Amino acid sequence: MDQHAKELVRRGTEEILLEQELWERMGQKRALRIKAGFDPTAPDLHLGHTVLLNKLKQFQDLGHEAIFLIGDFTGMIGDPTGKSVTRKPLTRDEVIENAKTYETQIFKILDPVKTLVVFNSSWMGAMSPVELIQLAAKQTVARMLERDDFNKRYKGGQPIAIHEFLYPLIQGYDSVALKADVELGGTDQKFNLLMGRQLQEAHGQKPQVVITMPLLEGLDGVNKMSKSLGNYVGITDAPSDMFGKLMSISDDLMWRYYDLLSFESLRQVAAWRKSCAEGANPRDIKVRLAQEIVARFHSAVAAKQALEDFEARFKQGLMPTEIEEVSLNCPAEGYVLANLLKDAGLTASTSDAIRQVGQGAVRIDGERVADAKLRVPVGSGHVYQVGKRKFMRVHVR
Repeated sequence: MDQHAKELVRRGTEEILLEQELWERMGQKRALRIKAGFDPTAPDLHLGHTVLLNKLKQFQDLGHEAIFLIGDFTGMIGDPTGKSVTRKPLTRDEVIENAKTYETQIFKILDPVKTLVVFNSSWMGAMSPVELIQLAAKQTVARMLERDDFNKRYKGGQPIAIHEFLYPLIQGYDSVALKADVELGGTDQKFNLLMGRQLQEAHGQKPQVVITMPLLEGLDGVNKMSKSLGNYVGITDAPSDMFGKLMSISDDLMWRYYDLLSFESLRQVAAWRKSCAEGANPRDIKVRLAQEIVARFHSAVAAKQALEDFEARFKQGLMPTEIEEVSLNCPAEGYVLANLLKDAGLTASTSDAIRQVGQGAVRIDGERVADAKLRVPVGSGHVYQVGKRKFMRVHVR
């Protein structure tokens, strides 16, 4: 197979198990079945989710079959990955309602004609209790406790519900049902992805190749992108909001986003890196990224308008081109806006902050704020403004 295909597949990946086997399969001149699964735990996807979708798209462009698995069955169990306590299972109605939006959203990236969308309830719902017991018999408790999160909970005396052990088994069995050649997942999913290999082998299938992708950092550049942390860019965000959020990321994080989110060629990205190292303004390259992402999820017209709106704010003096940054540790009780303004050095005191808010002099990302008691989410990387000349990009940890 050609070098271009290898570079495209390797782009942004954390690990390929087993890489040589993948090249051999891709060299067989047949379409491989590439699987990526998503549990519909929330109705909207964010850019962190699209890291896997982008990799699926790359395989699709190389002529392979993209399988988008909606885990409507596993969604009712709740993925225990990285959790210190048992997750509250979703109801069947919640899962179905969330799943409805996924198909519309994924086709902003994937080709609907070339994408197979499947629900794992199709085979798991038909599985008898006897068959489920037989599936469970293919794994041991000792093996399950090798998983880092299970191991920590077990050693820490935290309860582990029996149904949580079923999650990696069912995810692994999905690969058996789909006869997957390749499965994509985040680095935190490696145990589950390897379970698929083991179960395929137990069922007489050739084990799938596993590709792990990094967990995309959110706008703060520190924590994984997450709605609960407020550091996310939703793919259903309004164009101007999406554009503004992407322009708020650090210059270093911009290159990470180019690797994992952009469809620009590696050669072009390398050229831009070189130009920045030689003195070019990174802001111009960041504008290209923001426009590309907005155009993908909205339209080229929306991307052009978002840029014009963003630049108009600078011309009106609403925001400077260079903004100082500060990181603050969030108090246990949460961060109140008035306290944050004082701690960031934007006001002399909390009472001064309250007065400034009351006078309409405080803005967050250009929008006036009227509540000095507003709780600021952890992980936010927003621009805070007091008056006409005081600006600070604040990352809350």
